[in-house]
Order: sequence, then C-alpha cells, then structure tokens
Amino acid sequence: MTRPAAAARDAGLQPERTRLAWRRTTLACSVTAVLALRQALHGTGSPVEVGGAAVIALVWVAFLWVAHRRIRQLAAARPAGLTGLTAVGAAACAVALAVFAMTVIV
Repeated sequence: MTRPAAAARDAGLQPERTRLAWRRTTLACSVTAVLALRQALHGTGSPVEVGGAAVIALVWVAFLWVAHRRIRQLAAARPAGLTGLTAVGAAACAVALAVFAMTVIV
C-alpha cells in the first residue's frame, strides 16, 4: 500500500532554512579558523604552531567542501536526505577544528 500524501509532500521552506543553517555554520567555522590561524601565526613561529596552522587550514577547507556540497544538494527541487558520510564529515571537521583551535590558543 502506497501513501499518496508522501509522494506529493511539499517541503515548503524547510530546505531553504536548512541551506541557511549550513551557511551560518560555515561562517562560524570560518571565523573560528581565522582566529585560530591568527593566533598560531602571531606566536613564536615554531614548527608546531606552523603545523597547527596548516592543519587548521586543511580542516577548514574540508568543512567548506562538505558544506558547499550539501548546500548544492539542497538547491534541488526535491533535495535528498543528509547522508551519513556527509554528517560524519561535517561533525569530524567541526570537532577537529575546535580541538586544533584550542591547542593553538592554549
């Protein structure tokens, strides 16, 4: 038995709100990365600080890639659901960025 209401589901503004949430998260991630990079590069210039800055930049670029990919998916008329790989990638980037930022600051 099929559900005709499910086939004709109107997502309304939900995809747009989700897309805006991804943009806000990307902005917050960018600010965190910039502040952590600034802190790392204004230090003594030790190899650990430079390596930390490089890792922060790589994690930030990875998060931007994941977020941009999801934002493009949400632009479709019937966007697909969030895949597990995308969710894990975004969460891993956010956690890694926070850990490396705290390591650089402390």
